[in-house]
Order: sequence, then C-alpha cells, then structure tokens
Amino acid sequence: KKILARFWAVWGLISFVATFLIFVWPALLSYFKKDPQGQAFFIRISKLWMNIWLPLIGCPLRISGQAHFEPGKTYVVVFNHNALLDIPISCPYVPGANKTIAKASFTKVPLFGLFYRKGSVIVDRSDPKSRSKSFEEMIQVLQSGMHMCIYPEGTRNRTNQLLKPFYDGAFRLAARTQHAIIPCIIRGTREAMPITETFYLWPHPLHMEFLPPVSTENKSVEELKNEVFAQMLDHLKDYSS
Repeated sequence: KKILARFWAVWGLISFVATFLIFVWPALLSYFKKDPQGQAFFIRISKLWMNIWLPLIGCPLRISGQAHFEPGKTYVVVFNHNALLDIPISCPYVPGANKTIAKASFTKVPLFGLFYRKGSVIVDRSDPKSRSKSFEEMIQVLQSGMHMCIYPEGTRNRTNQLLKPFYDGAFRLAARTQHAIIPCIIRGTREAMPITETFYLWPHPLHMEFLPPVSTENKSVEELKNEVFAQMLDHLKDYSS
C-alpha cells in the first residue's frame, strides 16, 4: 500500500499542478475586482478547481451544515487541521467570500504565490509586527463582509489526540469584533495523507461538516476557546467511536 500510495502521490502532484495552471488565470482576474466581489469570484474559481481535482485523485468531498451560515452575516470559521490536503479544500467550500490566515513563506513560490496571496491574510509568525498587522487585517476582512478562516491548532496535528490545544488568535478576533464562530470538522484527510508518511496520497472520501454557530455574547476569549474546542472534540469522538 505504501508503494502504491507514493505512485498515487505522483499523480496527485501532477494533476494538482496541471489543473492549477488552467484555473490560476481566471482566478487572478479577481485582482481587478473590488472586494468582497473580487474575493467571491476567486472563491468560486477555487471551488471549481477543487470540484475537478478531488475526483481525479479519488478523494470525493461531501459538505454538510452550510445552512448554519445566515445570509448577510459574516463569521470566524475555524477548522481542525490534520493534513496538507486540508488547505486547498477548506476555504473554497465556505459559503461566500472569505480569506484565511497563511504563512508568508508560500508567497515566494512563482505564480502560486500570487494565487496564495489573493486568498489569504499573510503573516510571518516570527515577527511580532507582522502578527499585529495581520490581526488588524483580519478585522478588516470581517468588516468588509467576508468570513475569516483560521486553523486554531496552528499547525497540522502530529499528536495521537483528536485535537491539539487551540491558540487564542481566532477567539480574540471573534471577541474583539463580536462575530460568531462557526466550527468546521474536516474528516478523511488524515487517512488520505497521513502526517506520519512522506509523499503519500491514498484515495479516501472526505467530509466537511459545519457545526452550529457559537455566539460571542458575554463570553471571554478563554470561554469561547473552551466552548468551541469541546464542541469540535465531541463531534470528532462521535465519528471515531
């Protein structure tokens, strides 16, 4: 299986690059549109790309819980994070225009960097000034009518626990702006692309489930963090039992 998975990873990489080179050009037209309309267009193109690439690699994606997004409202959306595969699938399937927080290093990749920057608020985590600036930019994203997508575990979960402890950032943002939080559980990416393996891809169905919104009203950052963590952990336990 490991040998076959590495051959399949080659196909995954080839098909990813080939389809990216098709969809990057219409996606970059979003730079000429004012946000949130430009970002909504970018998300639609990204979703179309994933609708084609995911079946090509044998990882069909099912979405549930999108009805939790109330029309006209923007949310802080938080995801669990098990694999690199989480990154290209998360934001395209959030209803409406949205951006995610992303590492500055990826912006240096030719062409992909332009695409990556358009969909993201960029942060250099080693630079306190960059972290502060990115927080203000995330506030602006929400104020402009777009959702803000964050992985509160910070990095991929390399532990044997269902969830790593959360950082405060997403919950400080929600408390500061009083935007409700919608948790999202991503399942199947751990099996398709295990964190313990290098250059490995295995066909496996994926599922994204948006959970009911968590209100920020009269709640501290710590209370929000604990409530969302418990909600996501309970759903992951139900799935793994």
